[in-house]
Amino acid sequence: MTRVLIVDDDPMVRTGLRLILGGEPDLEIVGEAGDGHEAMTLVRDCRPDVVLMDIRMPGQDGLVTTELLVAQPDAPRILVLTAFDADDMVLRALRLGAAGFLLKDTPPAKMIDAVRAVAAGEPVLSPSVTYQVIAAATGGHEPQSEEARRELAKLTDRELEVAIEVARGSSNAEIGERLYMSVATVKANITRIFAKLGTDNRVQVAMKVRDAGLLT
Repeated sequence: MTRVLIVDDDPMVRTGLRLILGGEPDLEIVGEAGDGHEAMTLVRDCRPDVVLMDIRMPGQDGLVTTELLVAQPDAPRILVLTAFDADDMVLRALRLGAAGFLLKDTPPAKMIDAVRAVAAGEPVLSPSVTYQVIAAATGGHEPQSEEARRELAKLTDRELEVAIEVARGSSNAEIGERLYMSVATVKANITRIFAKLGTDNRVQVAMKVRDAGLLT
């Protein structure tokens, strides 16, 4: 059972998310919060596995709340909710360690799949969204190619292959199929990649691969 906390200042959005997710036998809505302060309390009391986090909220916004939650021991996975896929605040949330993001108009079935994927440690960024995030994050500046290549040189050949697939937006299952690896082996490689590159999420890995000029 995956425990889910919904954080959004709009009651209608919270109601919609509860209706979408609450009927699934493997998902349990353990609470709803209307702002970041309330979310901090509910995370402590309810111990969710996944937090659906709106970014733009009055008072303590989703960005500050994400940063505070990710820094905690046994932190929940943060899945950012946004109306815009290139919102600068979303990019900042990803850099802070959010697991990914969903557009608020995501179809219900895909939203359910995304929550399950995040709970399992899978990415939720589609290839097209990954490229948009990378482009927005780099702001049109020239890639830091030499620095990125030096960092990627720390990886084994196999880890580099996995990193490139991550940059293409591939899921763990897709990486396994393309590189003839089990999903468990893919996850182990990604853990080592994060450690060697000093990254917290797949978007950061994708940006380094992009800066090194390895995306084709």
